[in-house]
Amino acid sequence: MGRPREFDPDAALDRAMEVFWRHGYEGTSIADLTAAMGINRPSLYAAFGDKKELFRKCLDRYASGPAGYVREALQEPTCRAAVEALLRGSVERLTAPDTPPGCMAVSGALACGEESDCVKAELADRRRAAVDALQKRFEAGRTAGELPTETDCAALALYVATVLHGLSVQASGGVGKKELMKVVEVALGAWPTD
Repeated sequence: MGRPREFDPDAALDRAMEVFWRHGYEGTSIADLTAAMGINRPSLYAAFGDKKELFRKCLDRYASGPAGYVREALQEPTCRAAVEALLRGSVERLTAPDTPPGCMAVSGALACGEESDCVKAELADRRRAAVDALQKRFEAGRTAGELPTETDCAALALYVATVLHGLSVQASGGVGKKELMKVVEVALGAWPTD
């Protein structure tokens, strides 16, 4: 019979998420993770699997925690309101003083080499799923008359995702909330109308 865990797995996962968020997947070593999590290697592997599996768990935690505003934004009553909530919520999250700047899912993939192809693929799949969710939301809005009938919902979804990813890169580079909110206003000004 194994010894009981002597650490809080949720707290350890939160600390691992912050390390990956700050340094990206490749910029984070197992030693960085064990030091931040306050556990040894065997405990990390036993509780969370290898580094790739831990990263996936951190991405899931990020999506349901710090990036939870995305799910809430998509529940807004109109497509335009959903995009506005998404963009403004993104800037709030990306520039929050209590977390690393930028988006963990965007930053985590920026400096991955060939040895991390599976991580790049995982992040690309997650980004595609987000674009697909936006596209479906826009298609429903177009059907409901919220968008002009000629709106290319796939292109609009990719546009919004591209703006979101650009906001993350800029926030990671030190651009502040005020400047990023101006970008949001420009993006909202491009919203399709009849």
